[in-house]
Amino acid sequence: MKQLSSFIFGVVIFCLPAFGQQIKSPDEFLGYQLGEKFTPHHKIVSYFQQAAAAKPQMMKLQQYGETSEGRPLLLALIASEENLPKLEEIRKNNLRLTGMLNDKPGDITAPAIVWLSYNVHGNETSSSEVAMKTLFELLNPANAQTKEYLKNIIVIIDPCINPDGRDRYVNWFMQMEGKDANPDRNGREHSEPWPGGRYNHYNFDLNRDWAWQTQVETQQRMIQYNRWMPQVHSDYHEQSFNSPYYFAPAAEPYHEVITPWQRNFQVVVGKNNAKYFDEKGWLYFTKEVFDLFYPSYGDTYPLYNGSIGMTFEQGGGGRAGSAVVIANGDTLTLKDRIAHHFTTSMSTLEIASKNTAGLVKEFKRFFEDSKNNGVGEYKSFVIKDDGTNKMNAFKHLLEMNGITYGTAGSASLKGFNYFTGKEESFTTANSLVVSTYQPKGVLAKVLFEPRSKLIDSATYDITAWALPYVYGLQAYAVKEKVAVTNYISKAVDHSIPATSYGYLVRYASFEDAKFLAAIVKAGIRVRYAEKDFSFNGAVFKRGAMIILKKGNEGKMEAFAKAAEQFDVSIAPISSGFVEAGADFGSDKVHYITQPRVAMLTGKGVDASAAGEVWFLFDQQLNYPITLINAEETGTVDWKNIDVLILPNGKYKFLTDKDGDKDLKTWVRQGGKLIAMENAVAQMAAGDWNIKVKKNEEEKKEDKPLAYSEIKKFEESEHRGIMSNIAGAIYKIELDNSHPLALGFPNYFYNLKQDANMYEYLKDGWNVGIIKKDSYTAGFVGTNLKEKIKEGLSIGVQDYGRGSVVYLADNPIFRCFWENGKMLFANAVFLVGQ
Repeated sequence: MKQLSSFIFGVVIFCLPAFGQQIKSPDEFLGYQLGEKFTPHHKIVSYFQQAAAAKPQMMKLQQYGETSEGRPLLLALIASEENLPKLEEIRKNNLRLTGMLNDKPGDITAPAIVWLSYNVHGNETSSSEVAMKTLFELLNPANAQTKEYLKNIIVIIDPCINPDGRDRYVNWFMQMEGKDANPDRNGREHSEPWPGGRYNHYNFDLNRDWAWQTQVETQQRMIQYNRWMPQVHSDYHEQSFNSPYYFAPAAEPYHEVITPWQRNFQVVVGKNNAKYFDEKGWLYFTKEVFDLFYPSYGDTYPLYNGSIGMTFEQGGGGRAGSAVVIANGDTLTLKDRIAHHFTTSMSTLEIASKNTAGLVKEFKRFFEDSKNNGVGEYKSFVIKDDGTNKMNAFKHLLEMNGITYGTAGSASLKGFNYFTGKEESFTTANSLVVSTYQPKGVLAKVLFEPRSKLIDSATYDITAWALPYVYGLQAYAVKEKVAVTNYISKAVDHSIPATSYGYLVRYASFEDAKFLAAIVKAGIRVRYAEKDFSFNGAVFKRGAMIILKKGNEGKMEAFAKAAEQFDVSIAPISSGFVEAGADFGSDKVHYITQPRVAMLTGKGVDASAAGEVWFLFDQQLNYPITLINAEETGTVDWKNIDVLILPNGKYKFLTDKDGDKDLKTWVRQGGKLIAMENAVAQMAAGDWNIKVKKNEEEKKEDKPLAYSEIKKFEESEHRGIMSNIAGAIYKIELDNSHPLALGFPNYFYNLKQDANMYEYLKDGWNVGIIKKDSYTAGFVGTNLKEKIKEGLSIGVQDYGRGSVVYLADNPIFRCFWENGKMLFANAVFLVGQ
């Protein structure tokens, strides 16, 4: 696997000399008309390179990074011949307008910056074809219109955000298609195999990753985005091939921080798009389906950073192929899809050029309002430093997003306590403070708000994400401005003290779990304490790791390297005799074996869910995991597996009669099964000794429909919402004496995305339960509020010599839910030892 290269922190420009050559159109360069076939990513790269060579006076081509599979990530910077030499000064001036650069005042007469992002979902392929056509028309000396546009704007084109996903789809499709396009939906080229081209290498949806930046493509792109901070950002997608084209204005809900100017300009753009679509007789829709709420999309994230962020959706997607017969009998071709996206691309550039003065003026006002007035009800967010490594990961997220933070000394304040849901007095001692009086104040407000305000609940993603819950950090939201000074991180002593006996390491964060994975992988013998103990006057909480020198001879170098890498502090011990608690030879101290871990993947498994687990092991825990096709469990050599993970999915062997016989035998003989989300639901429908909990209404027999219950057709959408939970935060009560919950307090905040509730285990451990008052934040339909209570969310069951871990609600959602990663690591390394 290619690692994140050092070049992403700088700027790599293709230095291509001008040979006086004439720029070629995509058709001329590729040797076929755009839309006749899909263009592989390497040919798109080559086209952009030849364009830069042909027009160096108008274009710079920058490689800003590479994907997990080693494909280049590009930005094309296009400007008039007059503005291209001033590009760096224009960029800096734009940052001055935001307040992120303060060397001198910003000039509001400068050009606006328009950023066009194509192909974030790999199998939504038409947009990268459009990127080439758009680039050509911007550089085409015969195009008088674009010359006028470039007098007022700088254009940035990212031709393919997700090259790995695109090539996965394109390479597959080229193998499936015949000489001529086949529009019959029954054809095999209209049914792409698992996991599909939508996702990146690790099966992540990059259009959900803007704020969280878990993926290498996002991390590298966001460095560049924050260097430029465009006034307009357009994100090009595809949807169901039966759907007409969608463009802004967006559907409700709009987040409350979106300004009237941002709302109104979406209408301006939409009307301009409508003008061109009406001329062609093309169908479209606006103000439906695609809302502006969840903060990590390619439209909302730019909006929360002062831009006009917009999504454009063409009918197509992975099932459209190069031609497909749609529901009304017409044939939708790749050429049609290209034409539609190209039209909105050019329309967006046109309307931005005509409104540059307003865009730049309102952009500057957006940031000035934040800096001068703060944002929202709560102006400051105070995060308590709990002495664990959680704070390091938290600070890293803030820094990646350009959110500044500081400290406030020791002051007495009153604020909303995230963990109690009440206004309380507290002191700022040992705290990190994020103020909304800063350029990124709007983004900070959105990411920290305890409860987001939903005007319309018809949203299609999670509705709660407050960072203190995500990171498990005690925090307070304060209505006043809190003055801050520079935050000084505490230095950690990673040195390995001299001792004759061994070492202790506290266990309280995911960084500690990564340290554990590293030393176990290195073959270091490690134990953990089941109960609190005291040694040399210091108290060590349950879960503390014990590493004795005996048995680890020759391995201390790997031990020291891991301690430094994961920022852990090492305490020496001179004896196995403790002052309070269990001595290190007690049966309350457990040896951690090196588990051989496997996961089921492939057809039937939720690709994103499998990707989260794979990424967690491969890139974060750096621990080996074997991926097994779910349809091939009959050939598995079970004796080579200690831990098997079933991510969210629909497993055929769990529904077939006796299909899980071999799996049960393996568990009884000592295996550990970790079941997640719908895998738990399937097991509950079988005979795995876990049962779905039914509420009183579900237990009642069918009864005649009352007049008041008669539904109206026009209410169908919102009636469905009444039984919906897109993603809300619940407080899980933990039994933190159990190995699965070691390192946690007696609670854990997690996302709940379905209404499934399970009965308490009679013959097992109810490690995490949802109580009557567990709801914390986010939208939950009225029909579900009474159902989601008094049930199991996290459980462990002994099964013969083995064990089953039930994770009914995903603790590692999109790998940004940081606090749940330690719980998952506990399931792998600690449970059943």
